[in-house]
Amino acid sequence: MASAVSGGKSEIEIPTWTLDGGVEFPILALNTVGLSVEDSERAVGLAIAEGIRHVDFHPGKERDGVAAYMAKNGRNSLFLNTKIRKSPPGTSPLYAAERTRAQIDEDLKALGVDQVDMLMLRDSPNPAVIQAQWAVLEDALAKGKTRSIGVINFCQGALQAVLETAKIKPAINYYMLHVGMGTDAHGLRTFGESRGIRTFAYGACGEPTPNQAILSSPILLRIAKEHNKLPEQVALRWVLQSGAGVSVRPTTDFGLGTSTCGEGTKCQSGIKSRASAFAFQLTTKEMTELSDMTTPDDNPTLFSSAGCPGAFTMPK
Repeated sequence: MASAVSGGKSEIEIPTWTLDGGVEFPILALNTVGLSVEDSERAVGLAIAEGIRHVDFHPGKERDGVAAYMAKNGRNSLFLNTKIRKSPPGTSPLYAAERTRAQIDEDLKALGVDQVDMLMLRDSPNPAVIQAQWAVLEDALAKGKTRSIGVINFCQGALQAVLETAKIKPAINYYMLHVGMGTDAHGLRTFGESRGIRTFAYGACGEPTPNQAILSSPILLRIAKEHNKLPEQVALRWVLQSGAGVSVRPTTDFGLGTSTCGEGTKCQSGIKSRASAFAFQLTTKEMTELSDMTTPDDNPTLFSSAGCPGAFTMPK
């Protein structure tokens, strides 16, 4: 059951899940993917002002933007959620574990904190690599370097690999979910949630670019008009109301590996509109209509390694 907490200056309440260990996980996060250091810092400040205190970021420039925000404003109630880099193909389990351990320490130092709130592990084609890296995350949890641990883009096979040796199950699996895919994400949701692994979603408007089949859908346009909302807000509300957590880009101005949160009002209004997803509800009929959509369909673990079916490959 989700509880509600408020953050920043906003009156909007962002619900939370209570994970093992009593960790309160805000179910709406700012997704900084593709933002520059400066834009990441700006986006965090704007998100906090709208009550979004969960920040989902990558190591590197996004992390450094989060660090810059905290250096000036303090950590306060920020929920820091970061990712372990993919191991290069052919990496041995031992070396993958060493890389993971080193990255965790590197990220904590760069952020200027002793602990993050969640570490998320990417998959590997080698089950032994997954298992070795997961053991490092379990150790980081035991040592207080993180408060919770989860996985990213784990298909059923990857989940089976981590669960085979895990002492602690992943708290969440982070993968793509949007209207047109159905609520069960091709069975992945049932498989994970039946094992106590919650669904944390990205791509409510599509990935790696905004999907016009979602944003221009006659069904979403009609429902949006009925609620005086934008189609992107309806798309986000559907995922949230289905019971998943969601990480959102600040605007629909993004592409493969790119995003912006510049000066002016566009990014501010984009983040505000995403936070307002908790200010309205879809009717049962609307939820059913959206859940029954079969297009545009997508692979929920599109950005997995080659160990999962249908993995994305970079255009040449």
